[in-house]
Amino acid sequence: MKAWYLLYCKPRNEFRAQQNLALQGVESYLPMLLSEPTSKSKSAKSTPLFPCYLFAFFDPQEFPISRIHSTRGVARLVGCKEMLVPIDESIVNGVKTQEQKVRREVVSLAHEPLMRSGDKVVVHSGPFSELEGIFDETCGNKRCHVLFTIMGQTKRISVPQADLKRVCA
Repeated sequence: MKAWYLLYCKPRNEFRAQQNLALQGVESYLPMLLSEPTSKSKSAKSTPLFPCYLFAFFDPQEFPISRIHSTRGVARLVGCKEMLVPIDESIVNGVKTQEQKVRREVVSLAHEPLMRSGDKVVVHSGPFSELEGIFDETCGNKRCHVLFTIMGQTKRISVPQADLKRVCA
């Protein structure tokens, strides 16, 4: 019966193993972690969520385990010495669902327009949570300056850019 199994791959060979398994007709799944785009790269970078691990969907009765072991990039099947341990399909589906959710969030952050000087912003986390201010300028690739009116005086404070959200006028 077909089931998901966990494969341990040689270091940095997850993609090679996945490609070679596909050539043999074996379905595989490599969960990816999408990092937020930086000011230098402008695009999100993908890396394996579980380095050196790959899920494979096959039937050990129909597809010999020796062929899995001899696949380029694969080091071994993870399990007990005498028995293969299948992974519950709900676990793999849960990882897929979470991966898609995170991917949508990162993509929406990448398409969010950059803030300009003079934009009204609100801080949604951190010590200045729920405080409204005026976006002044970016300082570095993760922080920015915001003008806050505190006790009747305007103060310029540096906050993480990820903690800000633009207020629609």
